[in-house]
Amino acid sequence: MSEHPSRHAAFVAGLPKAELHVHHVGSASPRIVAELAERHPGTVPSDLDALREFYTFRDFAHFVEVYLAVVDLVRTPEDVRMLTYEIAADMAGQNIRYAELTCTPYTNVKAGVPIQAFVEAIEDARTAAERDHGVVLRWVYDVPGEFGVEAAAETVTYLDKSPSTLVGFGLGGPEIGVPRPQFQPFFDAARAAGLHSVPHAGETTGPQTVWDAIRLLGAERIGHGTSSVQDPDLLAHLAATGIPLEVCPTSNLATRAVASYEEHPVRAMVEAGVTITIGSDDPPMFGTWLTKEYEIAAELLDLDEAGVADLARSGVRCSFADDATKARLLAEIDAYADAPRSSR
Repeated sequence: MSEHPSRHAAFVAGLPKAELHVHHVGSASPRIVAELAERHPGTVPSDLDALREFYTFRDFAHFVEVYLAVVDLVRTPEDVRMLTYEIAADMAGQNIRYAELTCTPYTNVKAGVPIQAFVEAIEDARTAAERDHGVVLRWVYDVPGEFGVEAAAETVTYLDKSPSTLVGFGLGGPEIGVPRPQFQPFFDAARAAGLHSVPHAGETTGPQTVWDAIRLLGAERIGHGTSSVQDPDLLAHLAATGIPLEVCPTSNLATRAVASYEEHPVRAMVEAGVTITIGSDDPPMFGTWLTKEYEIAAELLDLDEAGVADLARSGVRCSFADDATKARLLAEIDAYADAPRSSR
């Protein structure tokens, strides 16, 4: 893929966007990670140059190791609040209007932040971010798969203390050696509590993981799903049901799930009629941001400006925002896309 600036860079920069696949701790900018590392000295370097080297991943397993080291830096409610607010401020700079931020409260609680304090911290940051930056945040509680059913069982106990802004229940971490069927009872409980099911699946394992996420976990969106293209029946099912795949191109390269942008299966997904959204996953860790991911997707899919705007509309439509918020965001996208170039 070309290394030259995207021909759509200016259009994408101003385009109102929704972000549906992005992780809480994984969105910590180097500046914030450095500040946390200074507060809590240890494994993670506080020097920005050393931090960039620290963020060079050998493979997915090494990424998980690095990610957990950063998770360990978030130890107090003040850390949680600062992290959350600063993430929203960075989002505002990209014209992200709405985001479903995937939090992993299990690891924060294990680090010493009681669940009620965690909720109060993210809610305080959410309210301030919407007031100061106009970014609407909603939460997805994620089960860290590397900790198995213990983490799932404990995360379900947090639901009674959850805010009304919690919209989804997810499953992340490694897939290899972490079969999806064992999590079915916990997803059943979360869905019974009114949450939407949004597990990761088919990123580093094959299509069967995606089938398990759909059939056993009731997935309404699939995180990544890159291996879905290996199974024509699965692609046909995704297209027929409208279950979206949350596509994060740079993340897939960084974790070695995909060898190159040119080999990324996003075009095959779209050509099969599958609904997609574009996400950034753990953007600072992967040296990316949502605007860049839109530019990459536009090049991989050979989109014009109207096609890029349609990607943004897909993000809104596939979200779990209320109808009024969706209508407002879609109207913003329409107004921006229809405006003369000179007025943007």
